[in-house]
Amino acid sequence: MNEREPDATPDDAPPAEARPAGDYPALDRTSPQLTFRAVAAGCVLGGVLSLSNIYAGLKIGWGFNMSITAMLLAFGWFRLTSKRPFGMLENNINQTAASAAASISSAGLVAPIPAWTILTGKTLGYLELVVWTAAVSLVGVVVAIGLRRQMIVVDRLPFPGGVASAETIKQMYAQGREAMSRVTALGLGAAAGAATKLAAHLAKLHPWGLPGGVAAKSGATTYTFANLGISVDPSVLMLGIGAIIGLRAGFSLLVGAVASWVWLAPLALDAGWAQPGPPNPLTPWFGAINKWMLWPGVSMMVTASLTSVAFGWRSIRRALVGSGEARASPEDADDVPRKVFLAAVVCVLILATVPQVAFFGISWWLAAGSVLFTFLLAVVAGRVSGETGITPVGPMGKVTQLVFGAVSPGDVAGNLMAANVTGGAASQCGDLLHDLKTGALIGASPRQQAVSQTAGVLAGAVAGCVGYLVLVPDPKGMLLTAEWPAPAVAAWKAVAEVFREGFSAMPPMALDAMAIAGVLGVVLAVLEKVLPPRVAGWVPSPGSIGLAMVVPAWNSLSMFLGAVLAALLGRWRPGWTKRLLIVIAAGLVAGESLVGVGLAIWDTAAGIAGR
Repeated sequence: MNEREPDATPDDAPPAEARPAGDYPALDRTSPQLTFRAVAAGCVLGGVLSLSNIYAGLKIGWGFNMSITAMLLAFGWFRLTSKRPFGMLENNINQTAASAAASISSAGLVAPIPAWTILTGKTLGYLELVVWTAAVSLVGVVVAIGLRRQMIVVDRLPFPGGVASAETIKQMYAQGREAMSRVTALGLGAAAGAATKLAAHLAKLHPWGLPGGVAAKSGATTYTFANLGISVDPSVLMLGIGAIIGLRAGFSLLVGAVASWVWLAPLALDAGWAQPGPPNPLTPWFGAINKWMLWPGVSMMVTASLTSVAFGWRSIRRALVGSGEARASPEDADDVPRKVFLAAVVCVLILATVPQVAFFGISWWLAAGSVLFTFLLAVVAGRVSGETGITPVGPMGKVTQLVFGAVSPGDVAGNLMAANVTGGAASQCGDLLHDLKTGALIGASPRQQAVSQTAGVLAGAVAGCVGYLVLVPDPKGMLLTAEWPAPAVAAWKAVAEVFREGFSAMPPMALDAMAIAGVLGVVLAVLEKVLPPRVAGWVPSPGSIGLAMVVPAWNSLSMFLGAVLAALLGRWRPGWTKRLLIVIAAGLVAGESLVGVGLAIWDTAAGIAGR
């Protein structure tokens, strides 16, 4: 996956430098770890934060790693409310469960599941959703358990997200005052995000179109900036995301927004490839234009992501053949027993196969084959995540879509849900491996972390599926709109449509636009990898450009502004920015999205009461 493809999970902390290979500390066998309060705190926090990721995922297609957010929240809560200190290893168990629960959005809730509903008109009930999302996530948990020794003990891969979490948790317990200042900053950011979302809702504020527009080819009319989405958005969530993703991705979003919505959209409207919306100069036309624009945008994101993964062929080879063995060591002493691991492999194979047959009507051989194929791709995803810090959820899912689209053409359910297994498993595999790296660096028990991750998956499925059903009770009518752009849904839906209907069903000139955008995605991705780092930093991110084509332009403009503000603060107050800016930005995202979920619940309850 490219840097910030829709399925990506950017961390809520700046990336840490990879620690050179060396000895891990001895396993701590005396401090409390897998306590009830640690697991419960992680499950509750992760369940709540899963709603934030689902909200953000349906808005812009991104989810966030919540490890450090959960660490800070649990640290502050137990410091204020408990006479018994919340230990570092307990907090590690808490963040393991919380990050697993918060990652449940990648188990299909913001991509293949709504895409399947849109294409087929079918829906899953709550219990079916819980079973499905938990099953595909547990595949990734089991794969990660099997990979731990090779990737963390033998190969000692960096897993930068895990290193960042380890350094953060050690700083927190070495400097309690500093930890509380970060908790306060997180709370203030969340309060600001919540307040602005509530105020915008009550005042009925909407994106305000900038004055001006682009003249139509006929000269008889003008496409106003409001029509094209060149607007000011009252949302601070996008500002927070911009601060997290950084200046390069933010600038790339600006380039993509201007190129697609100021130049390409009017061109498509003039030529009749895309259709305009209502003849009102103040009305955004995102939904109408996006039916055409999503094709080149999806093409660029997919080709760029797959190209980036291809450059990691050494990681893929090492993932498949290993890089040597090490003697048994104390680092292996508390691993999950081999018999338990093999039994878990059989269990998840059954758990992820049966729902495909029962819920989606997929033939048993295709369902079982998708799980077996997922084992292979999850290994690849774990290796790439360990070496780069980015888990290639999207590309791995697209590979499965392509393979099973060729094996079973025209089968929408098979195409989407087989790939759903891969995406959900890759996400949880990468998440647990980063958490296990954190544990290795602080002397935690991998066996107890595996238990915590499993509990987090179940809690996330229970809470996240409620959030999904409340937020989008009608995916077909609500998604792929200006309110809910759902770019990841658009990407998965587009690939499935090609295999179902063929290229003839696409809008006029969409195939040509896909080819051009796809080639451009490959070229930019190659340049990112082959140019010297100083030069490569100036190459626009193709994943971000592609994303800008499938979300409203005001989202991209807000994220660019957030990235610029973060960069300016970094120059003006570098120490403060390094300590607190990302934490505040994470608070803005969490605060606004959680209030958005709350408002959706309120509206749903009010609608039911009014019936």
